[in-house]
Parts: sequence; C-alpha cells; structure tokens
Amino acid sequence: MNNTPNNMIMNNNQFTSALAGLQQFVLETDADIDMAYDWVSDQSGIKSFVHDNDAWNMFYDVYTESIS
Repeated sequence: MNNTPNNMIMNNNQFTSALAGLQQFVLETDADIDMAYDWVSDQSGIKSFVHDNDAWNMFYDVYTESIS
C-alpha cells in the first residue's frame, strides 16, 4: 500500500494506528519531526502523506502534542 489516494489516507487503519503510537515513539526516542514522519510512513506503509492536508495536519497535531 505504498501509494494511497489522498481521500483514503484518513480512513487507513494502519495510518491511524501509527498516529496512535506516535506519542510513545517520540517520548521513547526523542524523535524530531522528520524522524517521526518517517516512522509514521514506515508503520503505515504510505510513502508520503505530506501532500494530503488533512493527514498532514493530523500528524502535525499529534507530533506537537507529543513534544509539549
């Protein structure tokens, strides 16, 4: 599932599962945003989701909550 259409990313269970585990990953590794993005991409099997504003915003919100 390397190339998921934009409208499918938010409904992708692997993507939402990766986001659910993102805070723990960041806390354990002190990951910066690039490392966190790569981890979510790897865990979800989606090469890139930066082009999908909703997916990116969801990722960014979870990441910023993790580092605060």
